[in-house]
Amino acid sequence: MATPLNTELAAGLGFSIPDGIGPNDLLIAIDGVDQQALDAALADLESALTTRGEAAQPGGPGGAARPRTVRAAATAHPEAALVLLSVPGTAVLGEALDAVEAGRHVLIFSDNVPVEEEIAIKDAGRAAGVLVMGPDCGTAYIAGVGYGFANVLRTELPGPRVGVVAASGTGAQQLICLLDDAGVAVSHVLGVGGRDLSEAVAGRSAISALEMLDDDAATDHIVLISKPPHPATARAVQTVADSLRTPVSSILIGAGQPDITAGAEAVLGVLGVAIPNWQRWGTFPESAGPGMLRGLYSGGTLANESGYVAAAVLGDVASTAPSRDGLPDPTGLGHVIIDLGDDEYTVGRPHPMIDPSMRIALLAEQAADPEVAVVLLDVVLGHAADPDPAARLAPAISSAMAGAARELAVVIALCGTNADPQDRAAQAGALTAAGAMVFASNAAAARAAAAIAKGSA
Repeated sequence: MATPLNTELAAGLGFSIPDGIGPNDLLIAIDGVDQQALDAALADLESALTTRGEAAQPGGPGGAARPRTVRAAATAHPEAALVLLSVPGTAVLGEALDAVEAGRHVLIFSDNVPVEEEIAIKDAGRAAGVLVMGPDCGTAYIAGVGYGFANVLRTELPGPRVGVVAASGTGAQQLICLLDDAGVAVSHVLGVGGRDLSEAVAGRSAISALEMLDDDAATDHIVLISKPPHPATARAVQTVADSLRTPVSSILIGAGQPDITAGAEAVLGVLGVAIPNWQRWGTFPESAGPGMLRGLYSGGTLANESGYVAAAVLGDVASTAPSRDGLPDPTGLGHVIIDLGDDEYTVGRPHPMIDPSMRIALLAEQAADPEVAVVLLDVVLGHAADPDPAARLAPAISSAMAGAARELAVVIALCGTNADPQDRAAQAGALTAAGAMVFASNAAAARAAAAIAKGSA
């Protein structure tokens, strides 16, 4: 795609960029040793673009052409109950309404969808009796199948099963990973999008999701988890939760509210399950701090939570910074925790849970700042995330600590399960070997980082 990032990368490699191209255009760059090689490549390209293959569906030649629209796909696959959309935000409205009209639940992975369009889609879904998950639904887990960024959970655990309604992506992942560590099974995670409990969206999908889980025989307890909600919306959704037959616990991130780990522990208490010692790896540095805390997060809810946890120790903690060359610049702003997965930073860029390049660059910058005593990071494991985050992050941590302007501590919240494809223990080992402290609990990581920054570690 000819996004600003991709055209910039191509130009940096010496390619000439055609005038007037944009993100809806296909950009193909060819590098050859001589003109003959370029001519051959262009001929192959022209052939690939113009040769018509057999129109067939999986299963053999001669079938109908593959569906090119949601309507056609719904007609061709009447057994499919869910439509998953991952298209540019500007293209979501029509596709989502087509899915709803076809009577399908819809999961909208896309971000940058206007809020008024989100409301229209959710109102249509409510009227049609289907659930709209998203926009910006990064995580869902339905009947043992993960969608988007999804951790691998143990499905055959004995005891009660917990269903989750999540106006939060990484917050839901943190919760279900802690529950899995405690030996509690998860029935479903219905992600409803980070704006669902805002004043404008008013919990439209959260209410529907709560009602669906209340009717689900496989769910014994429900947890509602959200980024900081609007107070009136939180009260309205809580009224619905209180009316259900299935018990509901709420974890609503905010000042003075319990953090996700404390919320998970409260759920375990209700279920009569022992609270484990949450895992941690590495040791406190002996001489780092006091100084500034800088958080470079890929998960929005985890960043929110860390900000509140750190502020309880340090006072003011900023969550935004001026942009410089498309990246935040927290220099001189004191304690700062930034969500690098925010829409502002992902336009034309891979999400930082997939590609760590942006965080690695910022890590080096913060290490060079003599005011900074501790850098706080999250590393989120599971399907669709970076297949080996430590492979690039561990060397970057070693380099940052070695070249830091002062004694620097690096603290990491490692969100994952033992069954995740990245191998949580191996990731923790590589990160601690690089010099980082690693915690399974994001709240514990934030407290440790804040203690270092305050000089009370």
